Amino acid sequence: MPIDALCRTVRQIGFAAIDLVGPDDWPVLKAHGVDSSMCNGAELGLEKGFADTRFHDELVARYTRHIDLVADAGYRNLICFSGNRAGMDPDEGMANAAAGLKRILGHAEKRGVRLVMELLNSRVDHPDYLCDRSAWGVALCEMLGSDHFGLLYDIYHMQIMEGDIIATIRRHHRWFVHYHTAGVPGRHEIGPDQELNYPAICRAIRDTGFDGYIAQEFMPSAPDPVASLREAIGLCDV
Repeated sequence: MPIDALCRTVRQIGFAAIDLVGPDDWPVLKAHGVDSSMCNGAELGLEKGFADTRFHDELVARYTRHIDLVADAGYRNLICFSGNRAGMDPDEGMANAAAGLKRILGHAEKRGVRLVMELLNSRVDHPDYLCDRSAWGVALCEMLGSDHFGLLYDIYHMQIMEGDIIATIRRHHRWFVHYHTAGVPGRHEIGPDQELNYPAICRAIRDTGFDGYIAQEFMPSAPDPVASLREAIGLCDV
């Protein structure tokens, strides 16, 4: 769906934001009064991330520029990725990621932008991705110790990797600054034909005091994707 049409649909449904939009499309969002809840465009893809020092110089240059773009546009969240293991020990990858992120974190703090690393599954969708466990992501957050770095807790991906969704949210919600949904298995609608209880999960998120966005990232399988989106928003509105 073209971004202009998507903005109109989102407004009609009563939602107020769209995820993973870059600078070229921000004027369209602003024209419709729709927030860019998770900005993108600085990354080198999912595989080439901060865990690999070979990409640090290019990532630092790209993110430094993009942090300014995000701040100047009045947005807050900017996505980033660990990248793949590529044979690395997870602890080595974490140390590398922390070193690379520290090079831009001060600038992000100064500009009021939050860097958000996404947790993804390496079992089904993203083989070899390093930040594939909540414990690894939380340890990186604790190593950096900044309110301007957090995790995108993707419920679909973490159900595949480790389950225990509600307990994990209750334990580590301090670092979970954004959420994604999708049904398991299949990454489709989040209703009763999949294994996750999204109303219960969203109540657990609400009870942590979370005031950010829960973004719908499922791939519609029903004939009417707008109806699927409307249903999903209703399930999460607790």
